[in-house]
Amino acid sequence: MKLTVQDLQGSPQGEVEVPFPIIENGKGTQAVHDVVVAHLAARRSGTACTKTMGEVAGTGKKPWRQKGTGRARAGSFQSPLWRGGGVVFGPKPRDFSKKVNDSTRRLALRKALSERIKASEVIVVEELKLAQPKTRELVRLLDTLAPGQTVLVVTDTIDQNLRLAARNLPYVELVTGADLNCYQALKPAKIVFTRAALAQVGQRLSQS
Repeated sequence: MKLTVQDLQGSPQGEVEVPFPIIENGKGTQAVHDVVVAHLAARRSGTACTKTMGEVAGTGKKPWRQKGTGRARAGSFQSPLWRGGGVVFGPKPRDFSKKVNDSTRRLALRKALSERIKASEVIVVEELKLAQPKTRELVRLLDTLAPGQTVLVVTDTIDQNLRLAARNLPYVELVTGADLNCYQALKPAKIVFTRAALAQVGQRLSQS
């Protein structure tokens, strides 16, 4: 499959071959699910923590005698039934990360990009660089390529001017082809690749 290469004004400048096999069937759907679940799980801090009855500070003295007061019997100030007492089966710090094989990650990324390409949601430009770090200039370029849409810009290296121009735009995300993952490829409405970045991704996906 070939993709049209555009200049920064949106005019076609040629074609480029997609550097990895397009997945035409349902293969890879489970891989995408596994990778996205693992990605979101890894973002969890897992620091929620409560104290059990044995960890709550305080005396071990019985609050009042067992019988004769007319009150309900009580054996501990740290009882889970009491305000300030311990928590039963509360959360403890834990690691939510899940292991995903590299081959599964590559398959998931190839599946995600295949679906985006088939839906005509991938744009390829020759290169994307700015002479100055001007947000207004980047907005003008993206309005030409993908007007009014969230955009993932994939380049082979992050240009400093491009990074500075994009950092104040909530609908624009920058990433290199070496760091692109499946979750990032699924989020935006459009993905803008430079020709070099597309080749970089193809090289990653061709690894055995």
